[in-house]
Amino acid sequence: MKTLFFTILFGFISIANAQKIPMYVGTYTDATSNGIYYYNFNTKTGELTNKKLAAKIINPSFIAYSTNKKYLYAVGEVDNYNNTKSGFVSAYKIAKDGTLKFLNKTTSSGAHPCHITLNSKNAVISNYTGGTISIHKIDKDGSIQPAFQVINQNAPNKISHVHFAKFFRKELFVANLGRDFISNFINDGNKYVLKENYHMSPKAGPRHFEITKSGKFIYVINELNSTISTLKKENKSYTNIQNISTLNNTFKGENACAEIQLSKNKQFLYGSNRGENSIVVFKRNKKTGVIKKIQSISVHGNWPRNFTLSPDGKFLLVANKKSKNISVFRVSLKTGLITFMYSKTAPTPVCLLF
Repeated sequence: MKTLFFTILFGFISIANAQKIPMYVGTYTDATSNGIYYYNFNTKTGELTNKKLAAKIINPSFIAYSTNKKYLYAVGEVDNYNNTKSGFVSAYKIAKDGTLKFLNKTTSSGAHPCHITLNSKNAVISNYTGGTISIHKIDKDGSIQPAFQVINQNAPNKISHVHFAKFFRKELFVANLGRDFISNFINDGNKYVLKENYHMSPKAGPRHFEITKSGKFIYVINELNSTISTLKKENKSYTNIQNISTLNNTFKGENACAEIQLSKNKQFLYGSNRGENSIVVFKRNKKTGVIKKIQSISVHGNWPRNFTLSPDGKFLLVANKKSKNISVFRVSLKTGLITFMYSKTAPTPVCLLF
C-alpha cells in the first residue's frame, strides 16, 4: 500500500515539475535590478515562481539562446565599455539550476547594443546609438568571438539607429529605425553583402519585425508613427502593401511602438504600444497577408517594451519597464484574443525569453 502511495505521489510531483519551464528576464540595471533573472513558468496555470538572479551584468536589455539552448547571450547596453565607445555582449553556459556561468565577453563594435540574434554559427548585434551591425562567430564551447564583420549604416547627414536583426535561411534582415528601412543581406560565404533596402514611410521608425515561415510576408512595427507595415515578396523583392495604425481612434497622446510577434499558428499578430500602454491584436489573411485589428487591451502597467508568447502559444507575457511588472495574459488559440490574468512585480523588465 505504501509503495502504491509513493508511486502516485512521485507521479504527481513529476507532472507538476514537467509543467514548469524556465523564463529569463533581461533588465535595465538600477536600484531594483542587478542583471538577468530566472523564473519558473507553469505552462498549465501561467504562474511565475522561484525568481532568482541568474547573472550579474550591466543593462542586459536583450537576451537570446543559442540554437541548442545550452548557452545564453546578453547585450550590455552601454556606450563606453573598456573605453571602446561601444557596448558589449556576454556569453553564458546555462547551469542545471538555471543560473548562468559566465564564459566571456567582447565589444559590440557600437554604442548601446539593443538586440542580439543567433543562428547555428553566428551572432548579430544591433547597435542603436552606434548605428552598426556587428557579426560574430560562436565557438563550440559557446564563447563569442570579436566581430569578423561590422556594417556601418551611418551616412553623411543620415544617422543610423539599428534596432533589430533576424536570420532567414541564408539571408539576414535588419531594421534601421533611424534611416527608415529594412536591409536585406545575402551571405556570400565569407560575409554578408547588401542586396536591397526596403523603405518605410519617412519618420516611421521601423523597430522590430516578423517574417512568415515561407518568407512571403514581413510585418514591421514602426516605433515613431505607431503603425505596422506589411511587406509582400514579389519577383524576389518586397513591396509594401499595407500600413495600419496600432492605436485606438480615441487615443490622442504620445506613443512609441515596441515589440511584434506572430501567434504560433501564424493566424494572429500582436504588437505593443508604449504610451497607450496596450497590446494590439490583428487577424491576418494568410493568403493576401493583409491584417485586421480585432482587439486592443491594457497591459496593466507602464511602458511595455517587450512581450513574448509561451512555447505552446497559450500565454502572452508583457515586460512593463516603467511600472516594473510582468503582466500575464491567457491566449485563445482559436480567436487570437487575450485575457488579462495577473501582474507580478519584477526588477525593471525589458526582455522576456522562453
